[in-house]
Amino acid sequence: MERRKFGQTDMNVSVLGFGGAEIGFRGVATETVTRILGAALEAGINVIDTAECYGESEELIGRTVSHRRKDFYLFTKAGHVDTYYTEDWSQKGVTERLDRSLKRLRTDYVDLLQLHSCDQSVLRKGEVIEALQKARAAGKTRYIGYSGDGADALYAIGTGVFDSLQTSVSVADQEAIDLTLPPAREKGLGIIAKRPLANVAWKDKSRPWDEYAEVYWQRLRKLNYDFLEADLSAAVAIALRFTLSVPGVCTAIVGTTSPERLRDNTEIPDLGPLPAADFEAIRRQWQAAADRSWVGQV
Repeated sequence: MERRKFGQTDMNVSVLGFGGAEIGFRGVATETVTRILGAALEAGINVIDTAECYGESEELIGRTVSHRRKDFYLFTKAGHVDTYYTEDWSQKGVTERLDRSLKRLRTDYVDLLQLHSCDQSVLRKGEVIEALQKARAAGKTRYIGYSGDGADALYAIGTGVFDSLQTSVSVADQEAIDLTLPPAREKGLGIIAKRPLANVAWKDKSRPWDEYAEVYWQRLRKLNYDFLEADLSAAVAIALRFTLSVPGVCTAIVGTTSPERLRDNTEIPDLGPLPAADFEAIRRQWQAAADRSWVGQV
């Protein structure tokens, strides 16, 4: 699998990374996670991205692949207390959650510690940034990053303190392509695309229950891309290749609870970049249909 330089770090990351949210939230058995992550590593994926609030994700990753720690880069996120909807941006809270993450992941360091979508008012106070910097100085993380979207992500980039940006980029979520990716590239940040398949929301004939999928489902109905009428596998391939063709994207995070789907996804990058004409057609459709309410989904 192709690897790309991750900003100004010493990491060369696979163009696909494994996202640990689904295995954490959906009660996936340890044996299944062993198969999924084993298949991911064997296919050349060398990025595993998780967060301390993704249910059992960190424990499952630690339990199944910590013995292969040298085979992958490990990314996690901090700033929440057990669930995404409870926040703690204090230095003490971030430090304690990181220590818990390391214990769960069965490692003494992560390659990237990211702030999990805090807003710019939190960043301006400086305490949470200092917490990450101290974690790096203590050897608990090699690099520090920001995960988020919109004006908050733009502010984070402008601080000049982060090594990476994780943000939503897909056929249904293109605000970042114009707003935050250009300055992120200018500053040499490693760029991680989250939700690169827009939750495959187009597969649902009726409005889905998932909050992200529902937003993307509504947008895609208006965008009305021709390629979404194709076979699902073909449409998924075009959507993922679009995200991987966005300038600056180093790795796209894809999660699944199915070893078979994981294998299918890992074959897509071998198809190469999306042809320029197809890429530009998707961009034109977005520019024609999107309105100001279509901001990046945090």
